[in-house]
Amino acid sequence: MNSHSDWKDELLIYLIEDDEAVRHGCAQSIQLAGLSVRLFDTAESALAAMEDFPPAVMVSDVRLPGLSGLELLDDMQKYDSDIPLILITGHGDVSMAVEAMRNNAYDFIEKPFHSERLLDVIRRALEKRRLILEIRQLHEQLGQAGEMPLIGHSDKIQSVRRSIATLAPTDVDLLILGETGTGKEVVAHAIHSLSGRTGPFVAINCGALPETIFESEIFGHESGAFTGAAAKRIGKIEHANGGTLFLDEIESMPLQLQVKLLRVLQDRCVERLGSNTCIPVDCRIVAASKVNLQQLSEQGEFRADLYYRLNVVTIELPPLRQRIEDIAPLMAYFLAQAARRFHRETVTWSEQDLLRWQQHDWPGNVRELKTVAERLCLGVSDCIEPATITSTSLSAKVEAYERSLIRNALISTKGKVSEAAELLQMPKKTLYDKLAAHGLEQKNYRQ
Repeated sequence: MNSHSDWKDELLIYLIEDDEAVRHGCAQSIQLAGLSVRLFDTAESALAAMEDFPPAVMVSDVRLPGLSGLELLDDMQKYDSDIPLILITGHGDVSMAVEAMRNNAYDFIEKPFHSERLLDVIRRALEKRRLILEIRQLHEQLGQAGEMPLIGHSDKIQSVRRSIATLAPTDVDLLILGETGTGKEVVAHAIHSLSGRTGPFVAINCGALPETIFESEIFGHESGAFTGAAAKRIGKIEHANGGTLFLDEIESMPLQLQVKLLRVLQDRCVERLGSNTCIPVDCRIVAASKVNLQQLSEQGEFRADLYYRLNVVTIELPPLRQRIEDIAPLMAYFLAQAARRFHRETVTWSEQDLLRWQQHDWPGNVRELKTVAERLCLGVSDCIEPATITSTSLSAKVEAYERSLIRNALISTKGKVSEAAELLQMPKKTLYDKLAAHGLEQKNYRQ
């Protein structure tokens, strides 16, 4: 069968239906929603086509001439079990379709059905497929890079990625701001990896160092500089020569040592404790803080001159509660990582689980989510109970769903607001207002 649209699109939908009227009616609804569809009247012809142009989602009648929809499901497991299959059933086939869902079918629609019901299920299936493809890409990146990449497709995390790509090749010192667990060290690693620097990445947590050894650890010391200093020691700054020094929780650095750090930033040389010799160093400083350093400096708890020296360029990391669309890919990544670590099967989750996670406040951010994923992998409760959901959970759910629909429309129309407004059946001005309210920028979808 021929398609009525460019079915070579990445998010291609296969529609298998032997009833010509139903087939073309469904195809028309799908095309009007701006989606690409290819039509088939048998399961065999669809399976043959998968070799050349695999679909993102398959929609199939249960009862077909030749292979049935259930037999198609079995054959798809051999080809790619992660392609969502939506079954169209008659009234007498519902129990059969429920059984098929236990065998990995995505969902089913009972005849007769409204076109909006079909489109809703297809859109959710497409989002699942996008997630699957993103996780596969992340695993490839993980294998190549050997470290955790920045995961997610929200506008906020894409903005962080753009900042990293722009700033990493420069030698400018950076300040990363973000709540605990938002991934400040991940960003610092990414900056170092893309900087072209050949020296090491040296990380030190200022909040974890006792003040008595702080100066020696960072600046180093000469033999005999203090009691117990039997030998010369190279400090972290010297060790990071040619590379990057990451100072986490810099707000914890003692005030008297902030003066010495400022001198290093200005002169690019370091004096070891007990020495008057200034040793040249070529290291990039990336500092991170979970608090407002400007406010601390105004209160006299952090040196203002050091703050302004570090604050030339700042990257702010959003808390997880402000990027809920990234929860699914993050959870999938951490579950896969935990499965490898604990030698367990990868855990699957339901849409109810995802909704519960999206409504959680995540005070520990990505770090807390990783812990939840590890608990799930070990068969322990995720501890995210319905009781933690706020009284605004319904409005939050509606807002998240609306944002997802608008984002999908922008993806489908490559950022063309007028076409997206037509697709969503709303005035263009209303859509612009909603873009602003949801923090969506059309320029991010033009590619």
